[in-house]
Amino acid sequence: MLSRTADHLYWMARYTERAENLARMLDVHNRMTLLTRDSSLIGQDWEGILTINQLERDFQQRYSHVTREHVIHFMAFDAENPSSIHSCLRLARENAHAVRGTLTSELWETMNATWLKMRDMPLESMERDLGAFFEWVKFRSHLSRGVSVGTMLQDEAFHFVRLGTFLERSDNTARLLDVKYRLLLGAHTAEEAPSDYYQWGGLLRSLSAFEIYRKVYRDLITPRRVAELLLLRVDMPRSLLYCAQEVLANLEQIANRHSAETLRRAGELFAGLRYSRIDTVFERGFHEFLDRFLVTINDIGSRISEDFLLPVAA
Repeated sequence: MLSRTADHLYWMARYTERAENLARMLDVHNRMTLLTRDSSLIGQDWEGILTINQLERDFQQRYSHVTREHVIHFMAFDAENPSSIHSCLRLARENAHAVRGTLTSELWETMNATWLKMRDMPLESMERDLGAFFEWVKFRSHLSRGVSVGTMLQDEAFHFVRLGTFLERSDNTARLLDVKYRLLLGAHTAEEAPSDYYQWGGLLRSLSAFEIYRKVYRDLITPRRVAELLLLRVDMPRSLLYCAQEVLANLEQIANRHSAETLRRAGELFAGLRYSRIDTVFERGFHEFLDRFLVTINDIGSRISEDFLLPVAA
């Protein structure tokens, strides 16, 4: 496969997944605003979204202070923000268009229709019913992922799409966990922290993990169990372990003569998660664990670009 084709497929998937992740975060934070009376905590939540996505500086260049309305507009609808939902769906469609002949007609039509709907949707109607808009974004991401699995030949093109999806998902899960854990725990440990059902439930819902948590633990929501579910459960579709497993499996399918070290590092990351225990994670430092994970997953992403994709312009 040509590097150019692989690059477009990989980034098409990453941008689609990123749009869904943004919709999840914004939807949950918006709903939590209605439940939280502590105005300082509300402000921290909206600042947290910018921190998770490393957009504090870009936001400050546009707005003088953080408010719910400013953050939602900036992260969802701002065409000048390259990390907004609007921009992600546009870039996903542009990458799909560049490799239209590689995609199935069903997948191309799904990607194209999503962007056309986003482009033509009146801003007033989207802002008036944010919940419906965020659900639409999530549904379109689910649809594109389902169509790719259901219609694409499982060749190299398919594996680059899957690789982009799970690299993006793992990065988002780790960043979300790191920021939200620090905000919710404060100076407490995972055992001492007060149990805030709505806040921890909101974190789980942002990763489609609330119902799964109830099925697995059948008990009160506790910080340690939330961490265990989202880090080390291989049967949880958005956990770090599940994503690392998928990254490794898809890398094995596209391996070339340049990618041995990338494959080794992906295998090392998977094995480290597979045989970790949550007690050990907290003993060694939860933030430090996530920081190491992010460094490793970003290193793997950079190596994938060097091994398979278009060279980055100097």
